[in-house]
Amino acid sequence: MKPEQNYNLIVENLQEVVGEEKLKEILQKRAVKIYWGTAPTGKPHVGYFVPILKIADFLKAGAHVTILFADIHAYLDNMKSSWELLSKRTLYYEFIIKEMLNLIEVPLDKLRFVRGTEFQLKEKYTLDVYKLSALSTSKDAQRAGAEVVKQVDNPRMSGLLYPILQALDEEHLKVDAQFGGVDQRKIFMFAREFLPKIGYEKRIHLMNPLIPGLGENGKMSSSEPNSKIDLDDSDDQIKKKINKAFSIDGQIENNGLLSLLRYVIFKKIELEKRSFVIERPEKYGGRISFKTYAEVESAFSNKSLASVDLKQGVSDELIKFISPLRKKIEQNKKLYQEAYP
Repeated sequence: MKPEQNYNLIVENLQEVVGEEKLKEILQKRAVKIYWGTAPTGKPHVGYFVPILKIADFLKAGAHVTILFADIHAYLDNMKSSWELLSKRTLYYEFIIKEMLNLIEVPLDKLRFVRGTEFQLKEKYTLDVYKLSALSTSKDAQRAGAEVVKQVDNPRMSGLLYPILQALDEEHLKVDAQFGGVDQRKIFMFAREFLPKIGYEKRIHLMNPLIPGLGENGKMSSSEPNSKIDLDDSDDQIKKKINKAFSIDGQIENNGLLSLLRYVIFKKIELEKRSFVIERPEKYGGRISFKTYAEVESAFSNKSLASVDLKQGVSDELIKFISPLRKKIEQNKKLYQEAYP
């Protein structure tokens, strides 16, 4: 594709891009190098498909993508993963993310997988940690990690190191851009401010929207089981969670069902080049079909599509979508149980 087409695909559906001109400039010359990091803490759920499907767009645009399994970050974040469990959870994350990518037919040979412990313990990296620690204040670090690192009244030093390491990853992974959720924005801005102070370039930052959970409070959290769909949920569990999901007819904002449809389900539907079909009883209008997400949103907004029917369609699609993953998890049950005893 042409540089403009690659650019459009890279930024499609992102909430914010910082460094647009630099991205366009790089794409005129070569493929862009992007990294996405994930800390192996809570169990990956359906919401993880939001970044995974965006990574698929990057690859289609010819980008070189690095996925970082941020094992040290997981420990630094208020010890969400114990040191003993880190390697086992990292193995599970690597397994499940590869299976998620296989499910959407992303060639793995175009990706690079890296663990934090492979480079974050080296002498040069460690020296850079000291350099940034000397230049930034505890307030700088705490503010940067406010949306990402678990906040407590008396924070450990480890949480203050978290944004410093994430900033340095951009340089030591030799990438042009970092990709993450919009909740990462303060860390991204910390990196843009402090990396140049030790002689490194500012990177491009690509930010995905955060999709709301299924509950009324709008958050998708590992600590709230009914706010998310787990990858090993049974068909009955999926149906129950979707049926209980908060949804007001005609209300688009903070609707977790519509967000799942837009950022996860419709991406899969588009890959398969088909329509989104809802099977309704004849007395309620019968089968209804949508070619685009925009059509669904319009129908829901004008109340020609009710929440009860939306829930039916989303439930059916999610069951079809994650069934192959559930089988893979079952086949690797020992790995799963060791990671989450």
